[in-house]
Formats: sequence, structure tokens, C-alpha cells
Amino acid sequence: MKWFLILWAGPVLLIGAWYGLSYYDISLGFFMLTRQTHDLVFEVYSQILGIPAQDIPPLVARAIAVDSLIVFAIIGFRKRKAIAAWWNGRQPAASVSLPSDKSLSRAP
Repeated sequence: MKWFLILWAGPVLLIGAWYGLSYYDISLGFFMLTRQTHDLVFEVYSQILGIPAQDIPPLVARAIAVDSLIVFAIIGFRKRKAIAAWWNGRQPAASVSLPSDKSLSRAP
């Protein structure tokens, strides 16, 4: 499971860091982090996919969101017993009985 998360989070963090740094042109001396490269990469993808370059970042973000939901669903399914135990531990105890309306309406 650890490798599964590493292989999922690694590319997500890498593309997120590249996108953020190159979008704001924080190059740190690397050509790959310049805004010029950012625009070039999306122009190349635009030509390959046949869609406008400004439509690609939201599509990538949506794909990352869907992939993340799938990953968290898999993790939740694998840890369902621990999650159920945690949930049941947070619920109020079933042995505590609350007074009913009938017992409150009876006056001595």
C-alpha cells in the first residue's frame, strides 16, 4: 500500500509543482520552470489533442481529482474494518437509555 501511494502521489506532486512554478515563472535557474516552457508544453499538447491550450489545465486537474477519489476509495475499502471501529467508537454508547415521552408525562 505504501508503494501504491508513492506511485500515485509522486507524479501528482511533480506535475503540481511544475505547473505552479512555471505558471508564475519561478524558474530557479531551470529552463523547464520558465513561463516560456509552460506555454510551449501546453501548445504542443494543444496541437496533439486538437483542443485549445487553455482547456488543458482544467482537464488535467479534473483527471487528478478523479484519480484521487479512486485512490482514496481503494484505501477506504482496504481499511474499512479500522474505519468502522473508529466510527463505532465515536458513537454514543447504546447502553445509555434516554427517558421516553411516556415516562415524562406521568406525574406522581
